[in-house]
Amino acid sequence: MFEKRGKKARQEELWIEAKSLPAATASRFYERVNETLAKINFAQEVWQICEPSYAQASRGGRPGIDPVVYLKMLMVGFFEDLPSERAIASRCADSLSIRGFLGYELSDPTPDHSSLSVIRYRLSAAQFDAVHLILLRALRAHGLLRGRKLGIDSSVIEANASLRALEHRNTEQSYWDYVRGLAAEAGVDPDDPKAVRRFDQKRPGRKTSNAEWVNPHDPQAKVGRTKDGATDMIYKPEHISDLESGAIVAAQVRPGDAGDSVGAATRVLEAIGTLLEVAPEAPVAQLGAELAADEGYFALAEIAQLQSCGVRAVVADPQAGRRRKDAGAQDKAVLQRACRAVKSPSGKALLRQRGQHLERAFCHVLDHGGLRRATLKGCENLSKRYLLGALSFNLSLLLRTLFGVGTAKQWLAAPRKAVLAFLERLMTALTLIWRALTASPALQS
Repeated sequence: MFEKRGKKARQEELWIEAKSLPAATASRFYERVNETLAKINFAQEVWQICEPSYAQASRGGRPGIDPVVYLKMLMVGFFEDLPSERAIASRCADSLSIRGFLGYELSDPTPDHSSLSVIRYRLSAAQFDAVHLILLRALRAHGLLRGRKLGIDSSVIEANASLRALEHRNTEQSYWDYVRGLAAEAGVDPDDPKAVRRFDQKRPGRKTSNAEWVNPHDPQAKVGRTKDGATDMIYKPEHISDLESGAIVAAQVRPGDAGDSVGAATRVLEAIGTLLEVAPEAPVAQLGAELAADEGYFALAEIAQLQSCGVRAVVADPQAGRRRKDAGAQDKAVLQRACRAVKSPSGKALLRQRGQHLERAFCHVLDHGGLRRATLKGCENLSKRYLLGALSFNLSLLLRTLFGVGTAKQWLAAPRKAVLAFLERLMTALTLIWRALTASPALQS
């Protein structure tokens, strides 16, 4: 037999002593995170940066949420691969260890996901950049940010928008209404969805141009290719990283149809300006002295601008075999310097470092940091959110240097790895002893 469980009567209020409640204490990993943030005076600097925005907002009502709590919640999203602010808020409300990390008791309500949106709108992009500088200075103090060799690359974020909602920019006609009109002209039943889809897949001249079509709910999302090759609405995140440590110096999200090479020199010089703020004592000529990028970033004007600023650009020319022989002397000099940089042993080594560090950073932030698919709209919103993902990656790099692990999963896996390493050393020692004993003449006789 089993106990039948129907609708239970509501339990009356129960009084329990506070000391009898389970304590909200941070796990050992999050204790390490708190220790590291305290050593770099993270909270004090964040309060100073954000104080002007909170002073303007405090015109009545309840007090605002501590911006340090907001930043810590987004760090949790990175460490635990949470895809949205709603998921982050839910995880922080459910976990005792994360409550301890944030400084909330069991009976305290944690911030709702809507509060995270309010704080993001309240703080400006310049304030987010200033918070990012706190971690860059900490990396510099621990020898993890030299800033001499830089790399730049972009990836893909799936936008929070659908291809089905596309509208024509001029007529405001939806995409499928447009296709059904073409299907009717071609003799296909426009009321048969499957037939219309088959017609759309095979019709000649089929092209979805960003110049003609737009998603009205997210105009900055663009049609493009995702990482798996499918066509979808996308954005382009971009990193500029230190190639000697992997630290992310600058990060932003650009429209999905933005060319990599367009304005690349300006963005690199802005990153060098960030390095000057982080390391004012370093020689100016050494910061950003070398830059590596793939051939998508090659544009003659951009490379010339970088070279004129003293940056050795190691970027392959995809049109090297098709360049006109009658180019001007100045353009020829730029191309020759670029060609020598790419073919030199140091240039090839720098390109290998670019692939190693930049691809690893994208993997951590996008695929294991919950940011491969956007839950926000607009480049400004996404850039703010993404910059905090880069900040969390830099914090993870600092934690890995100080404690040997950079994420909560690595911390949980460390004891198992230690046991496996011990067993491996034990088996190696036993094997050597057995070989020594079997090779002994006394045993052989």
